[in-house]
Amino acid sequence: MADFDRSRAYGLNARSNTDTLAYDEGLRAYMISVYNYMGIGLVLTGIVAYGFYTMAVTQNPAEAAVRLHNGLMLTALGKAIYISWLRWVIAFSPLVIVFLFAARINQMSTSTAQTVFWAFAALMGLSLSSIFVIYTSTSIARIFFITAATFGTVSLWGYTTKRDLTQMGSFMMMGLIGIVIASVVNIFLSSTALQFAISVLAVVIFTGLTAYDTQTLKDNYSTYARGGEETLGRSAIMGALNLYLDFINIFIALLQLFGDRR
Repeated sequence: MADFDRSRAYGLNARSNTDTLAYDEGLRAYMISVYNYMGIGLVLTGIVAYGFYTMAVTQNPAEAAVRLHNGLMLTALGKAIYISWLRWVIAFSPLVIVFLFAARINQMSTSTAQTVFWAFAALMGLSLSSIFVIYTSTSIARIFFITAATFGTVSLWGYTTKRDLTQMGSFMMMGLIGIVIASVVNIFLSSTALQFAISVLAVVIFTGLTAYDTQTLKDNYSTYARGGEETLGRSAIMGALNLYLDFINIFIALLQLFGDRR
């Protein structure tokens, strides 16, 4: 009887170990897919941003539609996307897509969600191409690598920490609402002091959200996995979008604080 019980216990332990290994492998593959989507999205954004910048700026005075105060000459395309009313459409279009994407993703297939995510990343590239007009390429590269190091460190901490970050995440979301309102107000005030404060808070808030979003993805993996491959695929894309937005907002805030203007 003792031998039977011992054999049964060994069998249960073996099954438990197998289940744990399968879960860990599945979670690892899931998080890798999230970071892959995010990374490809950032690369696409960068390519589109720099590509549109090169088309928007000219060295030939005969091709220039307008000359900026920093000496750069814009083509007709550059004037349209950086100076005309169209710049507001370009600036707010990604925000509209994010809200629509979040509202409709559960009704999308994984392939459709991927297409929308790539389209969003490309549109963000068009919106962010103006940073090359305002800041030097060297400072943009420097701030990007600082952002990548910060993001990677904080995301790793969010993945490995045993501390529950739910309360911190809720606090950061309230702070996010605050900086959105302050940013809208500053459109009319054009206060450099308020902009500085917004940028500092944005770094803190989106750094905190990076850790929170990473932990949330990890904790909810089992729920997504039970929903099947489609649910898991959609959640990976949505998770990549959240982390992508955290990264981009940290990058922009640091660029506003420490970037070298032309």
